[in-house]
Amino acid sequence: MQEIGPIVRLQVQSSSLKVGERLRRRYDPTPIQSVPALLLDGRGVVGQTAWGEDVEDVHHQDHPASKNRGGSNGVSLCFTAHYDAMRERFGLHLADGLAGENILVQTDQLLGEDDLAPGLTVQTAEGQQVTLQRIIVAAPCVEFGRWALTYPDDARPDHTVAGAVAFLADGMRGYYAGYDGPPATIRVGDRVFVR
Repeated sequence: MQEIGPIVRLQVQSSSLKVGERLRRRYDPTPIQSVPALLLDGRGVVGQTAWGEDVEDVHHQDHPASKNRGGSNGVSLCFTAHYDAMRERFGLHLADGLAGENILVQTDQLLGEDDLAPGLTVQTAEGQQVTLQRIIVAAPCVEFGRWALTYPDDARPDHTVAGAVAFLADGMRGYYAGYDGPPATIRVGDRVFVR
């Protein structure tokens, strides 16, 4: 296995980050909640807060407004190098975690879908190995592209929005992964490896 780096942030989306009516929908990162630990199972992720509360991610199968697509998007991840590239393109307002992934891994390298195809293993501090499989690109949405550009909510999208979405494609905004193992807890500081 080849090490990518440590987990530096874990988080959940308590509700959808796309808000508003269909033709006036916009991106709002307010529902993102940072947590010190995530519980993973085959249905998705649940954030475990420092004060003992569990918060289901909106992509968990049991969330009342679930956006789960049959297990293909139950876990999401991104990398700090991707945020560095997004900040270079869009500006400093694009802070780590604002794309909404569950797991943020520190690394200096941009990682493509082919790099992650073998799957990932999270090595916990307790020595457990948590395997993430079926890693696919989390396709960027127009709403996130507009938000990244600080494009006016009431303006009709143009070629700059299309260019932003194209830049965010191919994994720049992050990835989805599947998890098929027994319930497992991962924490900030756990290390991530390509299998």
